[in-house]
Amino acid sequence: MILQNSILRFEEILAENADYFPTIDVVVLEAKIPGKWSKKEILGHLVDSAIHNLVRFTEINYVEKPYRHRPYNQIDLVNLNQYQTMDIHDLTELWLLINKQIVRLMKAVDEKTLNYKIVLSDESIIDLRFLMTDYVDHLEHHIRQLRS
Repeated sequence: MILQNSILRFEEILAENADYFPTIDVVVLEAKIPGKWSKKEILGHLVDSAIHNLVRFTEINYVEKPYRHRPYNQIDLVNLNQYQTMDIHDLTELWLLINKQIVRLMKAVDEKTLNYKIVLSDESIIDLRFLMTDYVDHLEHHIRQLRS
């Protein structure tokens, strides 16, 4: 039930924001404060997060268990992918399409798979259900930043 609620929230987030992001004024999207990401870069970070979680959500099905969660360098990826200079329509479409695929995966996952154990870098253990719901929470957090 928790995952079903997360999926519903996830779909609402996608529906509410896919058309909204391109309407944000470019000056607002690209405004930079030293040491902080611009709104465009936050959206780019959400693309990177979606890419890495799409890999995690699929890989866990066929790799050795327990699955070992690999962190990634968020700051370097945002810079390397040059989200600040990317067209907002392209960036939004990239974000939307990857996340639509994640929704499809989340809807198809079975109970056995949701219980697969995941070992984090600090050696604590979570399951796929937690990782999926946490992904939606993380997305929601950054969407609030983008809409503020």
